[in-house]
Amino acid sequence: MLFAAPAAPATTTVGNPAVNISIFGAFVLVTLAITFKASRNNKSAADYYAAGRNISGTQNGLAIAGDYLSAASFLGIAGAIAIYGYDGFLYSVGFLVAWLVALLLVAELMRNTARYTMADVLAFRMRQRPVRTAAATSTLVVSLFYLLAQMAGAGALVTLLLGVTGELAQAVVVILVGALMMVYVLVGGMRGTTYVQIIKATLLIAGAAVMTVWVLGKYGFNLSALLGGAVETSATQATPRDVLSPGGQYGATSISKLDFISLALALVFGTAGLPHVLMRFYTVPTAKDARRSVVWAIWLIGIFYLFSLVIGYGAGALVGADTILAAPGAVNAAAPLLAFELGGTILLGVIAGVAFATILAVVAGLTITASASFAHDIYASVIKKGQGNPEAEVKVARIAAVVIGAISIGLGILALQAGLNIAFLVALAFAIAASANLPTIIYTLFWQRFTTQGALWSIYGGLIACVTLILFSPVVSGAPVNPATGKSPSLIQNVDFSWFPLNNPGLVSIPLSFFLGWLGTKLSKEQPDELKNAELEVRALTGIGAEKAVAH
Repeated sequence: MLFAAPAAPATTTVGNPAVNISIFGAFVLVTLAITFKASRNNKSAADYYAAGRNISGTQNGLAIAGDYLSAASFLGIAGAIAIYGYDGFLYSVGFLVAWLVALLLVAELMRNTARYTMADVLAFRMRQRPVRTAAATSTLVVSLFYLLAQMAGAGALVTLLLGVTGELAQAVVVILVGALMMVYVLVGGMRGTTYVQIIKATLLIAGAAVMTVWVLGKYGFNLSALLGGAVETSATQATPRDVLSPGGQYGATSISKLDFISLALALVFGTAGLPHVLMRFYTVPTAKDARRSVVWAIWLIGIFYLFSLVIGYGAGALVGADTILAAPGAVNAAAPLLAFELGGTILLGVIAGVAFATILAVVAGLTITASASFAHDIYASVIKKGQGNPEAEVKVARIAAVVIGAISIGLGILALQAGLNIAFLVALAFAIAASANLPTIIYTLFWQRFTTQGALWSIYGGLIACVTLILFSPVVSGAPVNPATGKSPSLIQNVDFSWFPLNNPGLVSIPLSFFLGWLGTKLSKEQPDELKNAELEVRALTGIGAEKAVAH
């Protein structure tokens, strides 16, 4: 597990709180203005859920990058590289490679067959109500796990910059961030969220580029010299590590090796099953734009992860693991601390403002996805049996956004106080998406014999197995106590009911979900609808008929 609780209670503030809060405020005001302006065009359910389907491929590629490059990418991965070196960069590799799965198997096909949510595809040729209920349940669980990580990241960031100490004060910070997020979703819908994500992605990549050039400049633009500096600094820390060799985090024991394989599976297969990423494909007008979106996203995300390598090793070399671990936010504080080391209060404020905008945009995207799934799949399709009106559906979506936001705030407070690395928390969301969603999507799109029973067994089986294994893993209870702090990195302290040894359950739950989908189909007496199968295949592969799905 990637974790690092502070070595001691930190009472110092990084930078000037007045400057930090001013830059925060400027970012929030600008993005809120954009959101309110965009809200004027929200005249229908298609506007609220899918931005009217008039976002270009290039714009959507930037928005996908903005959605995907979350606090885990900027704060969590940089911190993991700073502390563990080589093993920390494995997160970047997994997150990036995953986009090839999304590009080759999912993006265009999903855009051609869906209307607003993932369930539109899964229920296309099956019994609507049970499949939509299962898909919506999965979407809500994945979104909550992802939101948990983002809330914890926001709390860690603001805690660091404002010098906030104490569990109550940190909880208040998370509550305020959550409330602000609700405003973005309730007012702007998908259109406002998209524009915020585009601006955020541009600023994040630009900010990372500035820090990368600055760090390399300190070492004569010589990457080898930077890596050597990281090695030298690591040797002087309380826990020296060989940051250029594998095994700093994974590989020391057979369990950690299995944990790495499990993590890799979750990262590579999880992206193509993330509901908030899939929902972005429905905002473009054509299948060609969907493909162009993913190509743009791959380039932008790949470039950013190269920057994160330099930022992570730069933090390890110039700041040091001991200082990072002792700061509020612990391992997640590496990038802000490096910014302060390089450019003082102003650069810290700018980078922290960008990171804060990153969290707000991602949280807004997740919340609108979860609330749209509940309103469109549960309320409109299951409760109202397709007879509800779009205005009532959007109203339900907004109410759901408030409820989901409140739950994520509570979970985020727990995660922040446990000191968990947010990149690791996001990996758990990826594991759930890869277990519950991806097998069902693949079977639906490519196996004509797939049945409703197979879909339900795959979704519920993968979801229950994954969440159960997480609950009974060291993530929740039973992780060894950190002798420096006297605290365990588990979510629940002073108890141990863990029996599953891996921190990420993907190695077990992903194959199990594929197997259950196959087994449920083989044991089902349901006869596939040949006409529906043919229509789905033609629409998915050619785009013919996709406009019909949009119009209904």
